[in-house]
Amino acid sequence: MTAAPASEFDRATAVAALGAGAWAGTVDGGWFAGRGPNGGYLAAIVLRAMVAELGDPSREPRSLTCHYLRPPAAGEVRIDVTVERAGRATSTLTARVSQNDRPCVLGVAAFGVDVAAPAAYTTAPPEVPPPDAVAPVDNSGSGLSIVSRFEARPAVGAPMFAGAREAVTGGWLRFADARATDAIALAMFADAWWPSPWVRLREPVPAPTMDLTVHFRAPRAAAALAAGEPVLTVFRSTTAADGFFEEDGEVWTTDGKLVAQSRQLALLL
Repeated sequence: MTAAPASEFDRATAVAALGAGAWAGTVDGGWFAGRGPNGGYLAAIVLRAMVAELGDPSREPRSLTCHYLRPPAAGEVRIDVTVERAGRATSTLTARVSQNDRPCVLGVAAFGVDVAAPAAYTTAPPEVPPPDAVAPVDNSGSGLSIVSRFEARPAVGAPMFAGAREAVTGGWLRFADARATDAIALAMFADAWWPSPWVRLREPVPAPTMDLTVHFRAPRAAAALAAGEPVLTVFRSTTAADGFFEEDGEVWTTDGKLVAQSRQLALLL
């Protein structure tokens, strides 16, 4: 008898093999942000199916890009995964999420082993107060089901709807239901904070994701974090035009290790 997944997030992103590269998943209505599922949540389901299809733990996720065609409803989805190429150091996979034969998400990912490199460098982490010195935000009145799945402690940028000059936001983030921080969790964290343009606005507006790319910079370092240990997320946008904005993200450990970077294109409706 197989044990049940340990966390709420694992249950909400679980997949089951259907054979021939196909996987079954269930979109949980508790992870919606507005009229559809959160983009990072869907990316986590896609990545979980890809990891399972590849079946090679020596190849860590290095990059994942998802394009969102239409929001699936709560309920069953099908994820068709193809290993497009498996080389000596990297593997490339694609995935197509559909519901009732209607395409919902297209995904492309690269997996790879560590390789010898002539240089290793990174930027310095932001200087922010430690998690215990920052009060968690109360989002109980937001009306979004997904906000109860996280504990967010703002530490970067202006408050939401402050009319700030810069679209920069972020802070300490963790699942409300303590869970380890593997690559699948990082895909979720890359889109779990409120949209960075909200700090420039005076009231909330929908900001659905069009595409999301996550680069996993140190997945093993992230997975080594204790369950429930928060990560520092930073999100910024420099341009909003014609109803579209870009958002760049970073995810850091408490000891200053950069474990993920992201970029997405989203709408301001």
